[in-house]
Amino acid sequence: MKQSLQLKLGQQLTMTPQLQQAIRLLQLSTMDLQQEIQLALDSNPMLEMADENNDPAEQFSPREDRAEGEQGGADAPLETVEYGTAELPDNDADWAAGLAEDLPVDTQWDDLLPGASASSYSGDDLADTGFENSNPASDSLREQLLWQLNLTRLSDVDRLIALAIIDATDDNGRVTQALEDISQALSQEMDLEIELDEVVAVLHRLQQFEPAGVCTRDLQECLLVQLQQLPPSTPWLEQARMILTRHINQLGNGDYAQILRRTRLKESELRQVLTLIQSLDPNPGQSVGRDQTEYVVPDVFVSKKDGRWVVELNPDIAPKLRINSNYASLIKRADSSADNTYLRDNLQEARWFLKSLHSRNETLMKVATRIVEHQRNFLEYGAEAMKPLVLHEIATLVEMHESTISRVTTQKYMHTPRGVFELKYFFSSHVATSSGGECSSTAIRALIRKLVAAENPRKPLSDNKIADLLQEQGVQVARRTIAKYRESLLIAPSNERKRLV
Repeated sequence: MKQSLQLKLGQQLTMTPQLQQAIRLLQLSTMDLQQEIQLALDSNPMLEMADENNDPAEQFSPREDRAEGEQGGADAPLETVEYGTAELPDNDADWAAGLAEDLPVDTQWDDLLPGASASSYSGDDLADTGFENSNPASDSLREQLLWQLNLTRLSDVDRLIALAIIDATDDNGRVTQALEDISQALSQEMDLEIELDEVVAVLHRLQQFEPAGVCTRDLQECLLVQLQQLPPSTPWLEQARMILTRHINQLGNGDYAQILRRTRLKESELRQVLTLIQSLDPNPGQSVGRDQTEYVVPDVFVSKKDGRWVVELNPDIAPKLRINSNYASLIKRADSSADNTYLRDNLQEARWFLKSLHSRNETLMKVATRIVEHQRNFLEYGAEAMKPLVLHEIATLVEMHESTISRVTTQKYMHTPRGVFELKYFFSSHVATSSGGECSSTAIRALIRKLVAAENPRKPLSDNKIADLLQEQGVQVARRTIAKYRESLLIAPSNERKRLV
């Protein structure tokens, strides 16, 4: 086969390093973005934090761009306050145009910008993180029980039995292994005859540990142990112990009429007893070793000022950055030394980083503004006034791809007078109404929650009844859809919601 050279003209889509960085910053959450900014500050000498007194033209600072929104939904117009990167200093403009051409051809983007997984907090940052973040994670339930066991006087044999029981206790505080099996296993291991009564005695000793109700074999024993540790003067203590001992099955099934008949208690008295029982913890082990609270930092603030809904980007999510003019002035145009090349590369990287931050904030503001324009009724009247919204609608309004809108709305939060919501919360499917319109699934969930909250506890609403009530309001929803929405709201079925008045 003869070899030959051919010219071929074609088109190919290539993502530049700048575009890759902009997309990566766009999908970062607030906490990840702060880490990324700190990484850039640590690795790039051309970037520095800007002081409040510095020239605003040199820094990554907020700028106000107020625009009155279109009328729709509620009558209040919309106003946006946008934050972005300002232009760089004039003394950099003379040679900025030639920097891209001077960069080495084989420069790797990964070599210029470190990954986000590296450590990004300095010593000053750690000093300001607060007491909660400085504490280590809470001990597990097993560690808590072992710590209390070390403070308890027991014989060597009883200590080995206690260790075996603790090892058989799960995270909820339940002993998952039969005491007979524990006794038999210890007898074989220690070559001693360990009676079941001795294991039960050690178990009762462990049941005095904190939290109350640990090392119990079932729910009934767990609740009874907690009642036993209450003061004897506690009101309705004996009645609660009697119900848990004799009528635990009727209590679980909600058969209050049977309990009233057998205990001969009055309805008001039974209500007081049930209040005491419901104050107990069915899973005491869950109170130990819980994960630390994770706080959400809103990316966008929405407030109503002078009759206008104002959208503002949170200035704390991105600190004010600027180009270090001292280092930038050291760059020489015709110098190709290693030091000069290093400074040029870092300056170009700093410019790309500032431009990517500006692009991220502009995109976030555009999307948040359109969401507020569309969901103005939600801000005015609540979740019941939520309108159906899909990503395609916002993508069309801001002239971007749906994948970009998906990145912007993931792990980004909006602070509103009605609470803090993820941007994805404002997107929902629709259900047809009898008048030919559409109703958001979020609004339907809010209506279900409202109907259940106002129902008669003696006769809770069934799924069919809720569907009929929504049908009267013009919302056509099937019973299976009601059941699905109810489960997503963590609302129990009607038979489990039945209570005494």
